[in-house]
Amino acid sequence: MTSERPGFELPVLLVGAFRSLVDGLHVELSRHGHDQARPVHGFALQALGVEGASISELGRRLGVSKQAAAKTAASLEELGYAVRRAHPDDRRSRVLERTARGVEMLALSADIFENLRQHWVQRLGAERVRALEADLEAIVHDAGGGGSLVDVPGWLR
Repeated sequence: MTSERPGFELPVLLVGAFRSLVDGLHVELSRHGHDQARPVHGFALQALGVEGASISELGRRLGVSKQAAAKTAASLEELGYAVRRAHPDDRRSRVLERTARGVEMLALSADIFENLRQHWVQRLGAERVRALEADLEAIVHDAGGGGSLVDVPGWLR
């Protein structure tokens, strides 16, 4: 009998670790006034970038349909994380941009993720966490992925 785990456990463990980080993030965001924030909101705000994006471009960046991007955009607007403005070069087009509240949520998220990472460091040790990150980065790179955070929502469909 081998002590190796069955192959199906690896993705379950990876998703579980991902889920624990995202759930921890949202518990803390809620404590800071962002109780309606959802994971898709963070991905979408990242995808908008500093310059903003049209709904079509947001959909391409997230790997979702234009309709799904429009629904996400409406949610971001409703929560005050983004606003639509006239496109600077094409008056017929609209650009979705982060608001100050959206920027604040992203900055807060970055701080919270750093704190969550520190919990992993306390539990596993700094060297093991750095090695885990390096190993995961190598796997993502070898698989042809750029490791872009905005790539995640599209393949989670």
